[in-house]
Amino acid sequence: MNKHISVVLMTAVLASSLGGVASAEVKSLRGVNAVDSLSDAAEVKPYLKDNQPIPRDYLQQPPLIPHKIDGYLINIKHNKCLGCHSWKNYREHNATKISQTHFENRDGAVLSNVSALRYFCTQCHVPQADAKPLVENTFQPVDTMVLR
Repeated sequence: MNKHISVVLMTAVLASSLGGVASAEVKSLRGVNAVDSLSDAAEVKPYLKDNQPIPRDYLQQPPLIPHKIDGYLINIKHNKCLGCHSWKNYREHNATKISQTHFENRDGAVLSNVSALRYFCTQCHVPQADAKPLVENTFQPVDTMVLR
């Protein structure tokens, strides 16, 4: 049997076996309540605008971004964050300089530029909004992080 016919037959068998799954109705976590244009949506909270650095809640937590980042371009050729936070520019912009750890590769070798592993800032760093928690939370920072 040639490969093309085998692939077509396997695809047909798979599609027929999943037929019941594909036709299953998608249900909301809200239960039977439909979501439509009249449904209440949570209010979108604005990001904080140029505030002091936000305290960390646990060891090794990446710092939160204390300002808006709407429109910040971060791609393989450009990183807007480095315009203020690079070692060259941080004093001029009164910004926090990026950590030395961002200049190390996965083997611990020190690089002259930001490591590709740490270049896309918003993988770890996020802007903070002044919003209530979505769910009840009793989290407390570890004692070593509490200022005394």
